[in-house]
Amino acid sequence: MRRIKVFDTTLRDGEQSPGASMNVEEKLQVARQLQRLGVDIIEAGFPIASPGDFEAVRRIAEEIKGVTIAGLARAKDEDIDRAGEALKPAQQRRIHTFIATSDIHLQYKLRMSREAVLDRAVRAVKRARQYTDDVEFSAEDATRSDWDYLCKVIEAVIEAGARTVNIPDTVGYAIPQEFGELIEYIKNKVPNIDKAVISVHCHNDLGLAVANSLTAILKGAGQVECTINGIGERAGNAAMEEIVMALKTRPRFFEADTGIVTQEIYKTSRLVSKITGMVVQPNKAIVGANAFAHEAGIHQDGFLKERSTYEIMRPEDVGIPQSKLILGKHSGRHAFKARLEELGYRLTEEELNRAFERFKRLADQKKYIFDEDIETLVSEEVSKVPELYRLIDLHVTSGINVKPTARIKLGIDDKVIEKTEEGDGPVDAVYRAIQAITETKSSLLKFEVKSITGGTDALGEVTVTLEEDGRTVRGHGADTDIIVASAKAYINALNKLAARRR
Repeated sequence: MRRIKVFDTTLRDGEQSPGASMNVEEKLQVARQLQRLGVDIIEAGFPIASPGDFEAVRRIAEEIKGVTIAGLARAKDEDIDRAGEALKPAQQRRIHTFIATSDIHLQYKLRMSREAVLDRAVRAVKRARQYTDDVEFSAEDATRSDWDYLCKVIEAVIEAGARTVNIPDTVGYAIPQEFGELIEYIKNKVPNIDKAVISVHCHNDLGLAVANSLTAILKGAGQVECTINGIGERAGNAAMEEIVMALKTRPRFFEADTGIVTQEIYKTSRLVSKITGMVVQPNKAIVGANAFAHEAGIHQDGFLKERSTYEIMRPEDVGIPQSKLILGKHSGRHAFKARLEELGYRLTEEELNRAFERFKRLADQKKYIFDEDIETLVSEEVSKVPELYRLIDLHVTSGINVKPTARIKLGIDDKVIEKTEEGDGPVDAVYRAIQAITETKSSLLKFEVKSITGGTDALGEVTVTLEEDGRTVRGHGADTDIIVASAKAYINALNKLAARRR
């Protein structure tokens, strides 16, 4: 197994995401977690960019031990000197200096000749070597550079003392096959390439940052530059967690691994998301909320029989406690029964069938089914009393300057009776109609409503307390429509009273 170095640039390139800037204390907090994660190099910032960035790099260099701390510097004396000063307290320090090598950058941005850029790159590496033996050189926009000129620059900076040469796909332009060919070309054309580690730094403008990074590893790159959650300029950088877990999951294919403590990945992702305010999309690989969640019935059935049928990684390996079976309209009886058993319910086959039918109806009404929803469904099912009264239909009219009216249709034994009544409110109108149909004389002692879960589509639970001839009962009803839930609760209580009378 080749050991691939992980160069984490969350605190430098990642922080350049719009709105993701961090103060010194926040950067320190992330750096401590990156140390626990086991990255090899932390690029702590761009010291000359601002006094805050300088201070962040200096504090991280002072406090974080056992990890190489890097500072970025343009190929300018003042940048390199500032980086050297900020990194002075570090046990292990690296100056990362860069200059563009593509003709488009030379012509429009730098307004320099190829010879001048080559000379500037060599002088920058030599100056950085005055502060540390560990110098990295990046050829900005390498993938749009002339390959022979790029090789010439790489050879010269290695001769000047660069230990790592970085091949950035600065604008996310490369295609994996092409990028792999470039790494091979460099290995074959640069005579002193064996004296340096080849690094890659890929951007995600075409969604290929991770694919390009992995291709480079296959072709001999020994370091990958990446960020937590893939944050960074424009569409972001290669996501560290995706690269690491690809190597971990496919060891025979890549024959390479990292020193990352993978169980710390999820915790690190959450911390960076919280500090930067950049929310991780639910379908994000490895750390997204849905990465280890299953809703489709076929998937759930296979997963319950053998998890490897639909999971190529264990959630525990990235620090997520367990996989989730999401119960929704696509779920099957196997998953529903498994969740019931997890919640402590053992239903008969008949009870399970009835509860599952009610679950399916509820799943058509709301996006997310919570454990509390299931418990309510099941408690109603297993605690059912004989149904003298059955709710068949309900229609309510209510509003401002409208008299609340309820039309109720109930089944009593083998009869169906319908009544319409008015009330002070929709629930009062419903209860008056039910009383008229059932001809009961019970008193409503208590009426309680609560939301079982959050959200506007939450299942509402109604509990009523009725008293008749000294007998007191409690009725329960649940529905996404609170008026329907109220009717169910009232009828449930009336059925209990009828059962007691019998």
